[in-house]
Amino acid sequence: MIFLKFPFQPEIFTVQGPENEFPVKLVSFDETETVRFGGKLMRLSNDEILSSTFPRVTGGPDPYFRSESKEEYLERVAKVIQFVRKNEIPKLVLSRQKYLPYSKLSGSGEIDFGRSFLNLCRSYPNAFVYLFNKGPHCWMGAFSELLGRFNKKTSVFETMSLAGTLPLEEDWTDKETEEQRPVTLYIAETVQKYSSEIWISETYDHHSGNIKHLRTDFKAKVKKHDLEALIAELHPTPAVCGIPKDFCQKAIAAFEKNPRSFYSGYIRVETESEIQYFVNLRCARFTASGVHLYAGGGINAKSNPEKEWQETELKAGAVLNNLAVTDAT
Repeated sequence: MIFLKFPFQPEIFTVQGPENEFPVKLVSFDETETVRFGGKLMRLSNDEILSSTFPRVTGGPDPYFRSESKEEYLERVAKVIQFVRKNEIPKLVLSRQKYLPYSKLSGSGEIDFGRSFLNLCRSYPNAFVYLFNKGPHCWMGAFSELLGRFNKKTSVFETMSLAGTLPLEEDWTDKETEEQRPVTLYIAETVQKYSSEIWISETYDHHSGNIKHLRTDFKAKVKKHDLEALIAELHPTPAVCGIPKDFCQKAIAAFEKNPRSFYSGYIRVETESEIQYFVNLRCARFTASGVHLYAGGGINAKSNPEKEWQETELKAGAVLNNLAVTDAT
């Protein structure tokens, strides 16, 4: 089962019909895992979502998962800062998982997935919101980063550079602007390989719930047969990986305690008019015993470990603060 909502659109969809079509595909960060939903996009009402019988989560806890205290995370960030300075790289994106057993959630009963999904839709109207359960996988998320949008009629391709994070009330510093700049340069250089004419916007604030990011938009005409190659080259962008890409991917494998799985991978959705790719951020994985909340941040030479911790806590709250849990009675 899958529910999804597109940015700035109130309609909610599921996928139904013959399995010979695959309009929705979820790809993991390292591209070793893929989940597909075949059929056609069908609209659902809120009442239909609330009355849906969501499959019971069957996936057990990862036997190799290693929990991490705040002190351990701060120590890990400090090591990454040293690594970034020593290797003179613009940024490296570091992620963490915050695990909570269901007994620690308010209510301590079962997750009401329908209500939780609708809560996310209301909290993040400008985001792509999804919830799916298939086999051992059960994930939910809400995020604004567009990896790519291709218009089948006009051949116009859109993407964005979205990086740097602060609470809404705080002012930007050099740390955030220096984090976002290499993302913008990387995307511009990559898209230029596939198009001779590119439009690039000014950088502006992008609000997402209780936080904001720096954002730059891109538009270009590309050939449809180049689309998958362009996406393959863009993913993972420096916003979720770092620069240089291959070097940072190896560093991520060494520094991160647990595999990212679908976190910072992407979701591909095809409709009659468009093919869209969304970066899977602000998300959570549900197991039979608890919820794993995923969050990350770009580390550069000016990063502060305590502020990085606070940033990941804010991001983890995107899903956590919208979970609806039944009372344990």
